[in-house]
Amino acid sequence: MKKFLLLLPLFLLISCGSYNSIDSFYEAHKNDNQVTAIRVPQFMLSLVSEISPEMKALVGNTKDLRYMQFPSKTDSQTQFLNTQMNNFASGSFIEVFRKNNELKRNVVSIREKRDVVKEILIYNNNNATGSFLYFNGNFDPIKVRELAKNNQFEKFSSGLIPQMGLNTPGISQ
Repeated sequence: MKKFLLLLPLFLLISCGSYNSIDSFYEAHKNDNQVTAIRVPQFMLSLVSEISPEMKALVGNTKDLRYMQFPSKTDSQTQFLNTQMNNFASGSFIEVFRKNNELKRNVVSIREKRDVVKEILIYNNNNATGSFLYFNGNFDPIKVRELAKNNQFEKFSSGLIPQMGLNTPGISQ
């Protein structure tokens, strides 16, 4: 009984804390209704890099690329997605860009290790759709900041679905 009481807080901590990872969020929501979820395999990253010259440089260092698009037509849907982004950003991500306009959001967050950006998380919500774009790899922090400042990540997000050949009637852009 004493062992159980000692381990109970550990189990609770692990079960509550793991939801704020990209992996658990992706797995929890990839099958939701009206969600587009893309996890780009390594062999297809060369196709994705053709979206723009800037993205070609960025994608060349990418080990994992994921994109999720959610419906965000109601305030409750938008608030849910905004809360998820806030949960990610309040963890070990550092926000390098944020633009709020009522419930609309544009956020770029990164995770660093020494002088290299290891993860990039881009969130856009226009009150019609919300999207998360996630990169994992080794990236130049100066280049990441420049891409965020020039809105290149949003252009990349909008070009991802057509580039992957996923323009189907069920997927709205």
